[in-house]
Amino acid sequence: MKCVLVTFATRTGSTEEVARFVADVLREHGLAVDVLPVSEVNSLAGYGGVVLAAALYMGRLHNDARRFLRMHYAALIDHPVALLIPGPVQKDEKDWAGARQQLEKELGNYPWLSPIAQYIIGGRFDPAKLGFPFNLLLRKLPANDARDWTEIRTLAGNLAETLRSASEPGSPKPAPEAPNSAEAEIAAR
Repeated sequence: MKCVLVTFATRTGSTEEVARFVADVLREHGLAVDVLPVSEVNSLAGYGGVVLAAALYMGRLHNDARRFLRMHYAALIDHPVALLIPGPVQKDEKDWAGARQQLEKELGNYPWLSPIAQYIIGGRFDPAKLGFPFNLLLRKLPANDARDWTEIRTLAGNLAETLRSASEPGSPKPAPEAPNSAEAEIAAR
């Protein structure tokens, strides 16, 4: 398989941490991987698949991720694409259901995009890392990290096989995976 691009858009570094972790797991599963911020991706030539990690903010993907999708849409149509979406920072099922609905709505803006996998995972919130004016508005909220690294490792391991299968010459692009059942399990914890 050609090299996989794991690319990310991040505000405070949490999504980058997840992207780099996923890249390491993909490498453990025998895939060659490059990791770049979306703002540094100039071309998808030479890549056999793309993993885009980008959080939802107010129901929208990170602005840099939206720009990446617009800039590279022609190439993304021909590449297996997986989405890794850090979302809820609490374990409340209502938050997880809301994140799934927000992602579905946001993906409606990209009808040409057919991800082979999409995972909503827990996010991290740390008001100390926010910029102005959010650091003033939200500074009294407690920091929280809902990322489940064991679950992310499992998802990344499954993703390695999905990417490998999707990039084989002559193989049809697999149907998109249903949202991961792990989301409900994580939310229940």
